[in-house]
Amino acid sequence: MALKPEPTAPFHSVQYALRVLETIARHTGGVTDIQIARETGLPAVHLAPMLLMLRREGYVLEVSDGAYAIGDSLVLLGSGTNRKQALQRKLQDTLDRLRDSVGAAVYISRYEDGEVKITQFADSPRTPKVHEWVDFRSAAHASAVGKCLLTQLDQNGRRDHLSRHKIARLTSKTIVNERVLMSRLDAQPATVPMLDLQEYALGTVCAAVPITAGASVGCLALSMPVEHAHRLRAAAEVLNRKAAPLLLSLAL
Repeated sequence: MALKPEPTAPFHSVQYALRVLETIARHTGGVTDIQIARETGLPAVHLAPMLLMLRREGYVLEVSDGAYAIGDSLVLLGSGTNRKQALQRKLQDTLDRLRDSVGAAVYISRYEDGEVKITQFADSPRTPKVHEWVDFRSAAHASAVGKCLLTQLDQNGRRDHLSRHKIARLTSKTIVNERVLMSRLDAQPATVPMLDLQEYALGTVCAAVPITAGASVGCLALSMPVEHAHRLRAAAEVLNRKAAPLLLSLAL
C-alpha cells in the first residue's frame, strides 16, 4: 500500500514538538524556554503554545520559572511493556476532552490490512456516536472517515479498496460514480477537513482530518446530528487544530 507524500498541518506541529521534546530530554536538570528556542530554532511565538500543549498533555513539566523537564506521559509512552496500555489510556483521555471541547462524538480510525477500522471513540448521552447501519468497512466511499483514509492512499490503493468494496448508494447524497469520487479525493487539500453531509446516513453529518504517522494511515473524526450542522465547520477546524496531540502520542 503506497501513501501520498503530502504532510498535514498537524504533522508539521508534531515535527516541531518532537524537536522540543528531544531538546528537553537532553537537559536532565531542566532547560529554559530561551535555551529550547535557541536549540530548536523555533520562534517564541510558536514555542509558547507548543510548550503549553506539551504541559497540558503531560509530556513536559515546568520545574521552575521558565525551565522545563520531561513529564510522566512521555516516560510511560516510552516504556516498553506498558506502552500499549499507556497509549490507549492517553488517547482515550485526549478523545474525552476533545469530545467535550467540540460537543460531538469523536473517533480515531485507521486503515489496516486494507480495511477501515474505528479503533477508539468517545461519546456520551449528549453526543451519541453515529449508528453504524452499514458496516464502516463497506462505506469508505460515503463516510468522512473512509474518504479521509482513502485520500491518504495512492491511486492504486484506492482502486484496490473500491474493487473489494463496491460503491453503493446509502442515501440520496452518496457519490456513486467512481470517477467523480476519485476526482473529489484528488482535489481534497491535505489540511482541510473532509466532510460527510448525510452521505453515509440521513440525519448525521461528520468531519475527519488525517493523523498519518509513518506508514500508518489514520484519521481523527467527529459526528453530530444534522440539526447541529451549522456547527460542523467550526467543530472540524477545532478538530484539525487539536489533532497534533493525538498524532504526537502515535509518533512517540
